[in-house]
Amino acid sequence: MTATTTIEVLENAVRSWPNAVAIEDGRVLTFSELAQKVEEARRGLLGQGVAHGDRVAIWAPNLWEWVVAALAIHALGAVLVPINTRYKGAEARFILDKAGCSLVFTVDGFLGLDFVAMLGDHPIRRVVFRSRSWQDFLAKGRDGPSSVGPEDLSDILFTSGTTGAPKGVMTTHAQTCRAFLDWSALVGLGSSDRYLVVAPFFHCFGYKAGWLACLMRGATILPQPTFDVDAVLERIPRDRVSVLPGPPALYQTFLARGRPPLPSLRLAVTGAAVIPVTLVERMRSELGFETVITGYGLTEATGVVTMCRYDDDPATIAKTSGRAIPGVDVRVVDTEGAALPPGEPGEVQVQGYNVMRGYWEEPAATEQAVVDGWLKTGDVGVLDERGYIRITDRIKDMFICGGFNAYPAEIEQVLAGFPGVREVAVVGVEDPRLGEVGCAFVVGEVDGDALIAWARERMANFKVPRRVVSVDALPRNASAKVQKFKLRALS
Repeated sequence: MTATTTIEVLENAVRSWPNAVAIEDGRVLTFSELAQKVEEARRGLLGQGVAHGDRVAIWAPNLWEWVVAALAIHALGAVLVPINTRYKGAEARFILDKAGCSLVFTVDGFLGLDFVAMLGDHPIRRVVFRSRSWQDFLAKGRDGPSSVGPEDLSDILFTSGTTGAPKGVMTTHAQTCRAFLDWSALVGLGSSDRYLVVAPFFHCFGYKAGWLACLMRGATILPQPTFDVDAVLERIPRDRVSVLPGPPALYQTFLARGRPPLPSLRLAVTGAAVIPVTLVERMRSELGFETVITGYGLTEATGVVTMCRYDDDPATIAKTSGRAIPGVDVRVVDTEGAALPPGEPGEVQVQGYNVMRGYWEEPAATEQAVVDGWLKTGDVGVLDERGYIRITDRIKDMFICGGFNAYPAEIEQVLAGFPGVREVAVVGVEDPRLGEVGCAFVVGEVDGDALIAWARERMANFKVPRRVVSVDALPRNASAKVQKFKLRALS
């Protein structure tokens, strides 16, 4: 039976694999037991007065309770709003206010951050996982009807734009289910797999291509709360991990340590960076992966646009991001919007069921992003004769630091508040470990180390520039726009 809501996904899993292990995270939950926990949390939300269409946030690392809370939100027809665990208080409060969230699930501490304290005197109701607060939340649950349909919003995932302010991408249950039913089938995820979910649950990849895909295929969810190479290497043999998606840097680190093959590993899914052909070959020959797949997606396209197939050759897997998933069209256009032939670089555009419903309460931004049904990705790519896409650059100034999208305009807004900063421009520069990191060019009398330390207190670590360069003036064109290509040449 094809599911059109995440709750139907859960119901199908219970019918198909009732006593199989759904999740292991300090405790073991079968699919039937997971459904029972979801029902308890659904009742808890009703006890808090949460109703269909309300927005409910989760600000927590990868835990089994995250999955339960998310599905309980969906069961009510409410809307999930995940929050990045690297965010500081002001960043989280902005999203809570922007989305109009009525309640937030969180934790009392993670990576040295006190999330509850960072919420400060914000009036939002909060439920703290693994505390008396969570137990009280469940104890005060009540009965009540629920309804959720395919066209209801499943989530609002916030992603920053080059204008700086985070924007909420709206996606429906039908979009999410169709995209990741196809995704999980194309990668070959199966009911015997044990999937170590390293990608954070607040991210589309950890959420939709992570635990939700496991529910769709009967695989066991193994949440990993932090990206720690030693911890991951320890877990693979101990927990018999067979599926390990991650950024290329993860596998490169394994190889650099001279790891012998890890017999349980079967499937790797990677992307978000240039991948050497030799890495794909070595992942198979030295780490023991049977299948390595790369892909391309963005939040505004429900997280997935193109994918390689399991039988593609290593060069195709390394040098391209695959071809469009079923029901989706991809084209490359010139600056006038005309489609370009294979081999010509231009902006990548996407059309299909996976294109977002829009940005939350941002109609103008939505109209700019989606024109005549085509999503303007802001990425530059080249299609080959087979329809495989190679992403070559980004029109936007965004850079990817450790797998996370970082947006200079947002970072610049924060840095401008530091004493002595008259002007600032941020660009992404290459980094051997993280792929790219921020480099801030500052006009003014500023101590670079002090600025970096100050920034760490106010924004997620992946956004914080690793270098500060003092300049007398920022290079500008005739329209007074900063010429960032000149700054990249100086970095």
